Amino acid sequence: MKKLKVLLLVLAVLLIVPFGVFAEEATDVTEESKEVNVYLFYGDGCGFCEKAKTWFASIEDEYGHMFELVKYEVWKDAANSQLMNDVAEVRKETVNGVPYIIIGNQSFDGFSEEYVDTILSKIKSEYETEPSERYDVLDYVDLAANGQEDENNTVRDVLVLLVLVGVVALVTVGVVVARKQTN
Repeated sequence: MKKLKVLLLVLAVLLIVPFGVFAEEATDVTEESKEVNVYLFYGDGCGFCEKAKTWFASIEDEYGHMFELVKYEVWKDAANSQLMNDVAEVRKETVNGVPYIIIGNQSFDGFSEEYVDTILSKIKSEYETEPSERYDVLDYVDLAANGQEDENNTVRDVLVLLVLVGVVALVTVGVVVARKQTN
């Protein structure tokens, strides 16, 4: 009987641990989603791209809590270049060069001082929108096609499968032990 109690305790722990891990991940996602994703597709050595990056860095102190600058170098990285083209296709746009900046449902082709007020206004308006209501173009791009498959989902799936196999094995052993003790 003592072995059965220990077995049930181990089974309970195995069932509780995965849910605790998943709950922690969900909390992290919620915290990160407060910031607006600003996508910057740029070319290494591009003067206009450097001006854009410098400008975003200059507003970091005052507005950095509102946005996260997600940068993709496209001249030397074929996967990033393909991602930029996929984003443009989803948006039904033609990319005429870099920088190519996406904030919510608005894009900016190039960068100049004339854009800064509009970009800042867009960041503010997106930040004031509920995170669940925001438009994020990468939600509509097939990242797996670009070799950027979410590895966390694969690891999570394997972990869940292993836990389920372990639970079934423990239950089976428990049943066998309980039957032997009653005989």
